[in-house]
Amino acid sequence: MLAPVFQDLIKPQWRRVIETLKRHGGMPVSELAELTGSNYMTVKTHCDQLAKAGYLTLTRLPRTQVGRPEFIYSLAAKADALFPEMGADFTIGLLDALCQMQGGNAADKLLFQYFHTLAVRLEKALDPLSTPDARARKLAKLRVAAGHACEFEQPGGATGRLVEWHSPLGRILERYPHAVGFEQRMIERLLGTRVIRREIPGGRETMPHVVFELA
Repeated sequence: MLAPVFQDLIKPQWRRVIETLKRHGGMPVSELAELTGSNYMTVKTHCDQLAKAGYLTLTRLPRTQVGRPEFIYSLAAKADALFPEMGADFTIGLLDALCQMQGGNAADKLLFQYFHTLAVRLEKALDPLSTPDARARKLAKLRVAAGHACEFEQPGGATGRLVEWHSPLGRILERYPHAVGFEQRMIERLLGTRVIRREIPGGRETMPHVVFELA
């Protein structure tokens, strides 16, 4: 049930807990232990670890009789990312279909609007009075939260740069290269300065990545 990559990486015991809660909804440890075929304390330990990592939520039910209160474990919103969803193939298929129906540049228009809307949203999280470097540092964190592998670097006190090792939009940018420029102009708008984008090919000691140099 989990996405294949998580099936390979996540602990089998955690996977059983998460998949059981996905099928049956929130429940106390005693029921979860019965459904997963494990003992109470083992399941309790796994639930506590998953809750600490943000994948489960813990709810205390009000007492209906004398005795210990009952606690219910449920999947948190963060757990949604563990399950397969329509991704790049679906998006590219929609964009291709849009071009077939409305002309060759229809997808570019839609992607232009996407980056404009994204810029408006991200601007609210950036301090317009801060320096471009400070905004770039904050933007790197925002992009990480959105699924990018992005870091802010400022070697030797020089002008800063964003270094990106992975973009969730990578395949879409390859399919519709005009979107590369849309993204670059969005970053320039957010940072309030010109940005030079460079694609660095992989080699023996590094993986391919993209650098956004602040001018």
